[in-house]
Amino acid sequence: MKDAQIVGASLAEVLPQTTGWWWQQSHLLRLNLLLLVPLLSSSVAGYDGSLMNGLQALPQWQTYFNRPTGALLGLVNAAQSIGSVLALPIIGGLTDRLGRKPVLLMGIVGVILATIIQATSTTLAQFIVSRLVVGAAGMFVVQPAPLLIAELAYPTHRGKYTSAFWTMYYLGAILASWTTFGTQDIASTWSWRIPTILQVGYPCIQLAFFYWVPESPRWLISKDRAGEAHQILAQYHAGGDMQSPLVVREMGEIVQTIKLEQEAKRTGWGALIATPGNRKRLFIAVSLGAMAQWNGIGVVSYYLTLVLDTVGVTSAFDQTLINGLLQIFNFAAAVSAAFLVDRLGRRTLFTWSGIGMLISYIVWTACSAVNNNTGSKPAGIVVIVCLFTFFFHYDVAYTPLLMGYTTEIMPFSIRSKGLTCELLSIYCSLVIQAFVNPIGLESIGWRYYIVFCCLLVVFLAVTYFTYPETRGYSLEEIAEVFDGPSAVPDTAAAERKLSQIGYDEQFEERVGKA
Repeated sequence: MKDAQIVGASLAEVLPQTTGWWWQQSHLLRLNLLLLVPLLSSSVAGYDGSLMNGLQALPQWQTYFNRPTGALLGLVNAAQSIGSVLALPIIGGLTDRLGRKPVLLMGIVGVILATIIQATSTTLAQFIVSRLVVGAAGMFVVQPAPLLIAELAYPTHRGKYTSAFWTMYYLGAILASWTTFGTQDIASTWSWRIPTILQVGYPCIQLAFFYWVPESPRWLISKDRAGEAHQILAQYHAGGDMQSPLVVREMGEIVQTIKLEQEAKRTGWGALIATPGNRKRLFIAVSLGAMAQWNGIGVVSYYLTLVLDTVGVTSAFDQTLINGLLQIFNFAAAVSAAFLVDRLGRRTLFTWSGIGMLISYIVWTACSAVNNNTGSKPAGIVVIVCLFTFFFHYDVAYTPLLMGYTTEIMPFSIRSKGLTCELLSIYCSLVIQAFVNPIGLESIGWRYYIVFCCLLVVFLAVTYFTYPETRGYSLEEIAEVFDGPSAVPDTAAAERKLSQIGYDEQFEERVGKA
């Protein structure tokens, strides 16, 4: 497809025209390999999200901690989300103040330390506290990562890379689920301690390559360090060509956009509700975060064992096997969808996802009722099939766009804060569901699914009528969709000024005056 359909006409006209693939260009290959470091942040979250499903299916874990049920089981699962909610209010400001990289580093080290506490747990209280710490540290890993990706990625790669971010959640889930599947026959506590220890795997990989990851050029410009930003963009977007038309155009857009935002003093938390465009952005961020959990995914993400119990699948072998296969299936579906965001657009994926999830949940609910009332094994098998079809349609939009969509619709000055609001929406929802879901499933069984069928109808309407298309715009130009044409800076004028002042050692000072 044409570049203008991906990044808009302004950047498309200055993109270098090459006949080779991007991986044949050393600077783009290096950039995309380095972006794997923040990309793995969602794998850290995915490992923990699937870990509890696997541990709950292990008799060794259940016996060691006296088979927690109901509200106590809810607390075990909610502890990670509670830790996330407690940490999030301070992360948004830290990411803007200190930069994307330092906050990410804090999180990586924090997860490693928290995992040590969890793996050495001797009481349920220690296990719960360790999950609180994992949740808090995990947000330091997750929150700055999509910002760093979106603000560093090559223009034509941005949509795919930001969409790929949350798909890597399943890479973590795959490792966690198959680790618990492989350790289920170990008679000792190592059956659950080994999967817990491996939670440090992805953070250790991130730590090993962290040094070489560049800081966000947009953050550097906001801190009057435009010279460094220019060097990074030139090195990774143009192979070191400081006067590349693409780099000049990008610098013009970024400098002018951030200057306009700073002059309007739209940089604090209050900016989220200061204008109609920002209020719409905030609504989308909060609603998307909530819908991603209240569309029924929370039931199977954290309570798969309870769902399988209701249809007669009760053995640890079968439950851990299904969990492992489900994560591989999810990863394949989500990665495929991430490559469609530029071709089909965001709105098409949301609509497709909403319709598919609704149909899957209706069939799931009906067959659960039949299985419950008659004991029909075929109905139980259909429920398991519906698990896969529901996840497939969830993965069409809610996995690739959960972080990517919010990251790109927010202007730089409130991007970190807007993403923080979405994460708060996600994890507050998870805390509530951690207590509500097990009680609902144990009290009314399959009838609990009817609630999510109704919610899915509402969510489909919300995405269809209120979520705009963002394909075909650069990261700065998306402001036009929410704030009108006047919100897009005059990049031509900025470029003329930048070309007049040149690219010497005074670049940073002069760009500030441009």
